[in-house]
This record gives sequence, structure tokens and C-alpha cells, in this order.
Amino acid sequence: MINNRHNIRVIDSLLDTDAYKLHMQQAIFHQYQDVEAVAEFHCRSEEDLRPYSQEIKDQIAKIAALSFTEDEINYLSTLSFFSADYLEYLRHFQLNADDVTIDDSGEQLAITIRGKWLDVILWEVPLLAIICEIRCAHLYPDATPADAIEQLKQKIERFYRNAEDTDLSEFALVDFGTRRRFSKAVHHEVVDYLKDNMPEFKGTSNYYLAFTRNLTPVGTQAHEWFQAHQQLAGELADSQQLALNRWLQEYPHDLGIALTDCINMDAFLRDFDKRLSERFVGLRHDSGDPISWGEKAIAHYKSLGIDPKTKSLVFSDSLTLDKALAIFKHFNHQINVSFGIGTQLTCDLPNVKTLNVVLKLTECEGRPVAKISDEPGKSICRDEDYLDQLRSAFNLANQ
Repeated sequence: MINNRHNIRVIDSLLDTDAYKLHMQQAIFHQYQDVEAVAEFHCRSEEDLRPYSQEIKDQIAKIAALSFTEDEINYLSTLSFFSADYLEYLRHFQLNADDVTIDDSGEQLAITIRGKWLDVILWEVPLLAIICEIRCAHLYPDATPADAIEQLKQKIERFYRNAEDTDLSEFALVDFGTRRRFSKAVHHEVVDYLKDNMPEFKGTSNYYLAFTRNLTPVGTQAHEWFQAHQQLAGELADSQQLALNRWLQEYPHDLGIALTDCINMDAFLRDFDKRLSERFVGLRHDSGDPISWGEKAIAHYKSLGIDPKTKSLVFSDSLTLDKALAIFKHFNHQINVSFGIGTQLTCDLPNVKTLNVVLKLTECEGRPVAKISDEPGKSICRDEDYLDQLRSAFNLANQ
């Protein structure tokens, strides 16, 4: 077993998480400290993870013993959007293993996290990274970071070959690979290689790597920000606009990329009025056809009299370098674009099958929440009655 064989700690820093988790947690700290939430693990891959349950439990105990270090807090304090009171809260923060329930008695591993949203929110990224690393260590014990780098070299060579006649000065690549990485070692070596060998590499969503590699941290909010507001708004139909406005309340001058697909792009754009469109610097794509989505975004800005060249689109749905280049060629000179690539950077090794796992909010304040998405396979909700309410509220009754 991974922890007995190597006596390792899969996660050894609470900063080893996606930037948007801390960004959302600060907003929750200031606005929703007492809100209760439930998040549930879901394996989209048809793979039995139950044999790893004890190792996962052992690693959860290890991460619950961690605290943010003074050096880490000092680093976060250099970022203007973090407030002194939130950083003081982080000084004393620890994850509580009692919030996590693991059940391996069914047909698939079931994991539920229950507690204050303020605490629940920081479990997702390290927990998924733990699950993926344990599983990969068992299934691919001979795979090494060198294998990942060799694969990466080939992809980069192909990227530049296909971009020979393309001006890449505006191409921006960001690492989004923490949650489903093959291992921490692979992740670190991939990011180091990109930093040293690809000028288009501009940053990472991982705060530990941003801190230790002097990279730009990238990330704003995730689906759970919008999901939770479904039960925090007076009217369900107002929830998306409330989520956007509360975000601007917390970050009036920073972190201005909005995620569009908690319901779907059409419903989002109906709520994304001129004031919001002007205040947010851009949008993030995470499901559905990227070209169609980007064209809708450009048309939306034009319809409001906003020059699309003053706005940005971030693409982050199951990307490869090849897909990112194709999208870039389509939208370059129309609107600013950047690309967050995850699994295809940090879990791409020869003969390794990637694991598609998520941890999503399913309840807020004891009531259901849901993600519908622009892609049916990414929808998450077990309460069909609630899904009907949500579709009706956003005029999606026939979808």
C-alpha cells in the first residue's frame, strides 16, 4: 500500500490546492460563515476504487494534521486581494477529518463531506489528488515523472510544428492539473519543465507551485459558488445574479473571470447584463462546444456595445495542447483567450488511463443544489424534483 510502502504524505501543504478554493473561502469567510454544506464524491470512470479506502482514510488523517506555515501566510499576504482578517483565520485553520465519511460497502466508493461550507470547501482538491495518486501508484507502479516529461516533450514539439505559421505572442497556457494528477512528483516536474521550456506557459492554479516556483496564481470561482447561491437567494431565478454580485462585493477590482455553465451558457448570458458584463473582465468555459460558446460570448459583448477585444475568455474543459491551439487560431484577434489544461498535462503518461473523478456540492443549508451544465454528462443532482424546479426557474423546462 502506498503509505506503508513509502511512508509518504501525499499532501504535505495546505497550499497544495487550487487558487479558486482560497478565493471562494475568503468570500465565504466574509459573507457566509455559518452556512452548512454537503459535498459528495463521484467517479465518472467505471473503476472500482473501494480497495483503496483504507489508504485514503490514512491520508485524510495526515492532511488533517496540517496547518498553513508562516511562510505560506506571508506569501499570500503579498497578494492584494487577500484581507488581513482572512489570513489571520488561515493561520489557525485545519481540516477536520470528522467531516469526511467514507463508505466502501456499496458497489462504488462513496465519500461525503458535511459541515460548514467554510470548511467543506478546502477538502475537494487535496482529496481528489490523494485518490488519484493512490490509485495510480497501485495500477502503474513502474511509471515515473521522466515518462511524463518524455510524453510532454512530444506534445510540445507537435504544438510548435502545428503553430509554425501562427503568431503565439498572445497564447497563454496555465496549469490546471492538481486534482487529477498522476502524482505530486509528476505534477511538479511537468510544471518545472513548462516553466523552463515553453514561453507561452504563464502560470498555475496551484498556490503551492505559484509560491515555490514564483509563478502567477490563476483562478476565480467554481461551480459550487453558484450552486450554493441557489439556496442563499430569495428566489431561485435570482441565484445566479446574486452569486455574481456577491463575488464583485468581495473582489471589486480583482479575480474578474466568471464561470458560465452552472446552469448553461444561454441562461448565464440572460443574467449577465451590461453592468455585470462591464465589471467582469471575462468568462470561463468548462463544458459544451468551445467554439460555439466563444461565439456566443463575443456576440453577447457586441450586443451590449462592448468591444470583445477588451475582454477575456478562459478555456478549461478537457483541453489538450492541440485543442487549445485550434481554439486559439479561431479566436485570436477577436478576443483575448487563455487555456487552463489539467489532466492532459499532469496525468498523461504512456499506457496510463486517466481517472475522471469529481467532488461536487449537493446540499446547502440542508436543501439540494445542482449543476446542469452545457454538457449532459457533467450534470450533478440526485433530486429530480429539484432539477425540475431549477430548469423551470431558468426557462429550461424542455431540456
